[in-house]
Amino acid sequence: MALMNSRIKKYYDIAKIKLYPICRSLTGNGTRETLKIIKKYFPKLKIFKERSGKKVFDWNIPPEWNIQNAYVIDKFGNKIIDFKKNNLHIVGYSIPVNKTIKKVELFNHLHSIPNQPKAIPYITSYYNRYWGFCVSDEKKKLFQKKYSKKDKFKVVIKSNLNKFGFLHYGELLIKGKSKKEILISTYVCHPSMANNELSGPIVSMCLIDFFRKFKKLEKTLRFIFIPETIGSITYLSKNLEKLKKNIIGGYNLSCIGDDRDYSCMFSKYNNTQADKALRLAYKKLNIKFKSYSFLKRGSDERQYCSPSVDLPIASIFRTKYGEYPEYHTSLDDFKLVTKKGIRGGFNVSKKAIEILLKTSIPKNRIICEPQMGKRNLYPKLSIKKPKNETRNLMNFLQYADGKNSLEEISKLIKLNFTKTKRVYDQLKINNLVD
Repeated sequence: MALMNSRIKKYYDIAKIKLYPICRSLTGNGTRETLKIIKKYFPKLKIFKERSGKKVFDWNIPPEWNIQNAYVIDKFGNKIIDFKKNNLHIVGYSIPVNKTIKKVELFNHLHSIPNQPKAIPYITSYYNRYWGFCVSDEKKKLFQKKYSKKDKFKVVIKSNLNKFGFLHYGELLIKGKSKKEILISTYVCHPSMANNELSGPIVSMCLIDFFRKFKKLEKTLRFIFIPETIGSITYLSKNLEKLKKNIIGGYNLSCIGDDRDYSCMFSKYNNTQADKALRLAYKKLNIKFKSYSFLKRGSDERQYCSPSVDLPIASIFRTKYGEYPEYHTSLDDFKLVTKKGIRGGFNVSKKAIEILLKTSIPKNRIICEPQMGKRNLYPKLSIKKPKNETRNLMNFLQYADGKNSLEEISKLIKLNFTKTKRVYDQLKINNLVD
C-alpha cells in the first residue's frame, strides 16, 4: 500500500507541477513538451510524428498550431485579458490577430458560461479559421458595464498555423510472453485542466510503473499517449492491421482522477473480454459503478469501436466527461483531481488489466473447418458417431473465434474446465489455435 501511494504521489506531483501549466493542443510545442517530460521518467516511450495535411482515413491532420502570446488592451492601456495568466483565455487554434477593434466586434469573439459565472470555458476551433477569447461571465459582465460602444480595444494573438508541421504521439510497450496485447490509451491534447486532461496520463504512468517491474507478463501491454480523436484516427490508420490481429482487449482512460463517482462505458455491443474483465474488476473491488450507454460516447471509444475497426476497447472514468460541472472549464483543477481519486482509478484499471492478462482467449487459426485427419485427430474410417474426443476438438474449434475465453468455451461445449484445457493444449500443439 505504501509503495502504491508513493507511486501515485510521484506522478500526481509531476502532472500538477510540470504538466498542468503547459498549453497543449492537437499539435504543437505543448504536446511535444508533455511527451518529452513523460519520456524522462519512462525512457522506453517512443515519440512519433506525422506530417500536417496527411490523409488519415476520412480526415486530414491539421496544421501545427503554436501560440506565444495573446491579450486584449483597453483604452486605458490595461491588459484586460491575458493568455499568460491562464491559457484557457484563448480559443484553441486561434489564427494570428493584431488590430484595434470596437466593443461589438470584441464581444462577438468573447466566450463565457452564464450559468457558471466564475469559470473560464475551454473552447476550440480546430478545423475552422477563427479567433476568440474566453473569460468568466463575471468578467464579461464587468466589461459590458465598464466600456461604451465607442470604446476601442487592441487585440493581439501571436500564433502560428504551420501546414508543414507535425502531430506527435507517444507509445510504450511492456513485452510479455505472448504477442497478444492489451491496449491502454489516453490523450495529451488539452491545456490546463486536471481531470479531463491529466488524470488519464497520471493513471497510465502509474500503471506503467507498476507492470514494468514484472519479469515477464503473460501478454504484452501497449500504452499510447495521443491527441484525442485525430490522434487515435492517425494511430489506427498506421497500426490497424497489427492491432486487429493482436489486441484482445483494452481501455481508454479519461476523467479518471476525481473522487466522486466510478463509471465506465463498455464497448459498442457490451460483450468483449475487456467489458467482462472490467465488470469483474468492479465486482472484486466491491465498487458500485455507473455504466453509460455507448450512445453517450464522446472520447476515443468512438474511434476504437467504429465499424471496420471494432477493437475490444472500453472506457474507464471516475466521473464521466460532461457529467461534472467543472468539465471543460478553468474549475477543472487539482482541487478536483485528488490522490485518492487517482488511486481509485488506478485500482480499477490495474485490476481489469490483471484479469485480462490471465484470460485465455483461444482463436482458430484455420479458415473453415480444418482437415483433422491429416493431423491424426479424426478417425481414419468413416463411422456414424465420431469419438467423444474428436467431437470435443471440433466443438472447441467452433467457439474459438477470438471472442470467448477458455472458461466460456468450457460452458458452451458442456465440458468441464480441466478437460477443456486439455483440448486447448492439444489443439495448440497441432497449431490449430493461438
